[in-house]
Amino acid sequence: YAAQGVPIVGIEPSCILTLRDEYLGLAADKARAKTLAAGAYTFEEFVMREVEAGRFNAPWRADAGKALLHGHCHHKAMVGNEVTVKALKAAGYAVEVIPSGCCGMAGDFGYEVDHYEVSRAVGEDRLMPAVRAAAAGTTIVASGTSCRHQIEHFGDRHAVHLAEALAAALNQS
Repeated sequence: YAAQGVPIVGIEPSCILTLRDEYLGLAADKARAKTLAAGAYTFEEFVMREVEAGRFNAPWRADAGKALLHGHCHHKAMVGNEVTVKALKAAGYAVEVIPSGCCGMAGDFGYEVDHYEVSRAVGEDRLMPAVRAAAAGTTIVASGTSCRHQIEHFGDRHAVHLAEALAAALNQS
């Protein structure tokens, strides 16, 4: 599909970014890997690409409310939070980015019994206090599956993927 120009879009940051980074060094066919990498987009990158090209004009509500964003580590390191913020703002959200590092989960690290307390401590550094302090109507956004799990487990709040936040901001009338 990539060779035909069909975008490869992923919702889990680590999965799609691995295609753009690590796969280039692992693939036997380097030219094919480069084609795949060039056509691989995170969900927010693809949404904003289409919005900015005028191919996607969703019927957003006038005010989607407040969104509190926790950026996925891999995504922050390779792409940054800017494109996610742009997508949320395009949908009518007032956005605040949590100045957090890792959520503490680090893939399956936090699921392991031996790492549970370290995982909790990392999440409690900045992320969980910000999540707990957020007003009840605030939409907590985290693109990473493990990040959302960690927020729900230690932060006692439900976090949604960007795709869910954008769907909630659509004008349904």
